[in-house]
Amino acid sequence: MLFVSREATTAIRLVEALPTGSRVIVLGGDGSVNQLLPSLLAGGHTLGLVAVGSGNDTARALGVDRMKWHLALEHALQAAPQKIDLGEVSYTNARGFTQTKLFISSFCAGFDAATVQQAQSLPAWLGGMPRYTLATLVMLATLDSFDLRISVDGQAIHAGPVLLASALNSATYGGGMQIAPSAAIDDGALDLMMAERMGLLRVLSLLPRMLVGRHLGEPGVIHQCFGDLLIKAQQPVPMAVDGEYLGEAIEAKVSIKPALLPVLRAQSSPH
Repeated sequence: MLFVSREATTAIRLVEALPTGSRVIVLGGDGSVNQLLPSLLAGGHTLGLVAVGSGNDTARALGVDRMKWHLALEHALQAAPQKIDLGEVSYTNARGFTQTKLFISSFCAGFDAATVQQAQSLPAWLGGMPRYTLATLVMLATLDSFDLRISVDGQAIHAGPVLLASALNSATYGGGMQIAPSAAIDDGALDLMMAERMGLLRVLSLLPRMLVGRHLGEPGVIHQCFGDLLIKAQQPVPMAVDGEYLGEAIEAKVSIKPALLPVLRAQSSPH
């Protein structure tokens, strides 16, 4: 059965109406998949993906980002399901209202989440890493830091200004930026990537390294695997998941949900 939807709410209703345990193949990108996650899980469905989005970090993690559409579709129809981890974030805004979101690829707080918001305002024809890189350069004009208290698995690891704090389930975000090269969607853990407050020249010198995953070990860059993460902000901080802007929040609790979603991966998908 082929369904065409012009909006997420229609797609969600279509998935919710499918028989339990269906094979759902999404022609879309990171945002499309993210909005369908609750319905996929509720129906016990298996996710396949044909990458036609702007960032395609979910497709990249599944190993199907470079497949032509007809090959990706054939693969999704024939491949055996494998279960992957998901991340979950519960975030609270300044008025005390709390929401919960699942994610496959990434959760961002700080500069990179603000960059996501900026990227969404750029022309639709500009996709992938160029879109995110241009948004990053625009945001550098107002380089902000955020006063955060961060705990990992119950242990406080930071209190003070940071540029960004991201939780990665996949190796890339921002259309292929290798922010967490060792992250994998089936390892039962998330990867915290944190950059402490730094000046413009320092950020500009790090940016080329971040694009290709060579920033680990640099001064001011912290990488740590975790199961549970708690972020508390002195002032509201921008947040995003899977390339979709969530808004500003003062607290976020992030946790790993291991082996939760059946997916159709390519054999060449990275581990």
